[in-house]
Amino acid sequence: MTAPVFVVEELPGGPAEFVLDGPEGRHAVSVKRLRAGEEVVLTDGTGRWARGEVVAAEGKDRLVVGVTQVAEEPAETPRITVVQALPKGDRGELAVETMTETGVDAIVPWSAARCITQWKGDRGLKALAKWRATAREAGKQSRRVRFPEVADAATTRQVAALLARADFAAVLHEDRDYGSEPLATAPLPADGEIVLVVGPEGGVSPEELALFEEAGARAYRLGRSVLRTSTAGTAAAALLLGRTGRWS
Repeated sequence: MTAPVFVVEELPGGPAEFVLDGPEGRHAVSVKRLRAGEEVVLTDGTGRWARGEVVAAEGKDRLVVGVTQVAEEPAETPRITVVQALPKGDRGELAVETMTETGVDAIVPWSAARCITQWKGDRGLKALAKWRATAREAGKQSRRVRFPEVADAATTRQVAALLARADFAAVLHEDRDYGSEPLATAPLPADGEIVLVVGPEGGVSPEELALFEEAGARAYRLGRSVLRTSTAGTAAAALLLGRTGRWS
């Protein structure tokens, strides 16, 4: 099994003794029960990481790590961004969790016209904080050292602007009569930015589709079954990661 990952604010510049304390130290000592000689990975979540060996566990929340290697993982390409319409309840965190585990690079919450859930005021800020915390925890669990960026909630026009800058822009749409093509056969760029839009349970509205088409996006479908908004992004991202060679 690969070494557990812990998040730190700042990594040492090179081999050194490092003290992991606070919530991460408590998790390492009291939950994971790490002991001297075990291997760990420390990361800032933006690509920098360090490998080390536990020197000692002190008290309930202090882990002394002998860092042996410090490195930086380059950003993968093509970069995959998923625009995720806001699902109901806690299904938003489920979508963020599974997309993070799969390997998505960025997630943009989208207040689509047909979203039942709308982020407003303090409630919206709390929901966004939950998404970001979920991405961080899922990043650790899946042994990533570069966690996905979770952007502020975007309007439809802001999503259109994002699509206009993409090297490949797709809107998931299950309606064959609308003219959607299989995502499995879409021509993909070797590098640059892929942006994928996942609509709400009620679907992307005709007005939103028209605006996204103006921005250069096309409608694509997955398989015969219609996936929920909380799982469609993960399924589509897995397909793209395989087709672009990032899972090779």
